[in-house]
Amino acid sequence: MADFDSPDLTGKFLIAMPGMGDPRFERAVVYVCAHSAEGAMGLIINKPARGTTLTELLEQLSIAPVPEHLHKVVRYGGPVERGRGFVLHSADWSAEEGTLSVDDSISMTGTLDVLRVMAEGGGPGQAILALGYAGWGPGQLEAELSQNGWLTAAAHPRIVFDLPDIEKWEAALAVLGIDPLFLSAAAGRA
Repeated sequence: MADFDSPDLTGKFLIAMPGMGDPRFERAVVYVCAHSAEGAMGLIINKPARGTTLTELLEQLSIAPVPEHLHKVVRYGGPVERGRGFVLHSADWSAEEGTLSVDDSISMTGTLDVLRVMAEGGGPGQAILALGYAGWGPGQLEAELSQNGWLTAAAHPRIVFDLPDIEKWEAALAVLGIDPLFLSAAAGRA
C-alpha cells in the first residue's frame, strides 16, 4: 500500500455535517479509536441503542447489575457488528487482554471482563457501553472527509462521558468555535 499521509485521527472526534445523507450518522459524534492506512474504527458516543438498557444487556450476559453511578444508556456505536459490545472508558483501568489505549485519557475494551469488573463495583472511573461500531476501509474515511461529510476536532473526555447525549454534537462543534446555525447542508468548493 502507498504511504499513509493522512493525519492520524486516532483519539479525535468526527462530527457529522448536516446533510451527510446517511441517517445513521445524522448529528453523530464519533470517537475515533483507531486510524491507519488499513482504515478507521470509532464509536458513536451520542446515540442511544433503541430498545436496550444496560441492565437488560447484563442480565442477558448473566452479569450482576451495574452500580447506580454508572451510565445506564447503551449507545448505538455504529452500523458494523451491532451485536458486539465495546466499552469506551477512562484510562484509569485496563484488562490484561482486550483493552486498546487510545490516548492518555481514554481507552476501549471489547471483552466481557470490563463489564464483570464494573458489575462488582470496580473498573474504570468513567465508562459508556456501545453496541456496534463505525468502520471505514482503506481510504474511505479520507474520501468522506474530502466530500465534507465530517468535521474533525480534538476529543474531550468531558464531552464523551459527562454531557447528555443530546448536547454532545453542539459541544463538539463548540470545540472548533462553530455555531451549528451557521453550518450548511450543501458542500462546496472555493
